[in-house]
Amino acid sequence: MRDTVDSTAFNSEQGNRARKLFAAVVLAALDDAIADDKKYGNGPEQIARWARSRDGREVLSCAGIDPNERVVTGLMEFVSKGVRTSVALSREESERRNAAVAAGHAEAA
Repeated sequence: MRDTVDSTAFNSEQGNRARKLFAAVVLAALDDAIADDKKYGNGPEQIARWARSRDGREVLSCAGIDPNERVVTGLMEFVSKGVRTSVALSREESERRNAAVAAGHAEAA
C-alpha cells in the first residue's frame, strides 16, 4: 500500500515539474515575441502564429493552458503591451498596477 501512495505522489510531482517546464517555454516564447515586436514590429503576429501552430498548441496544452482562440488573443495583447514576462510577474509591477487601479477608483468616486 505504501509503495502505491509513494509512486502516485512521485508521478504527480513529476507531472507538476513537467507542467512548470512547459510554462517556462511559453514565457520564453512571449519574451521572444516581445523582442521581435521591439525590433521588427511584428511580435503579436509571431506569437499568434506560434500559438496556432501544432507545436505551439502542444506546448500550451502541456503547460496546462487550453490552446483556444481566446488564449491566442490574450497572448497577442500581452505581447503588444511590451512588458517582459520577468517584469510583469514581479511583485513591484503587481503592486504598481494595483496602486494604479486603486487611484483610478478613487478618482471615479
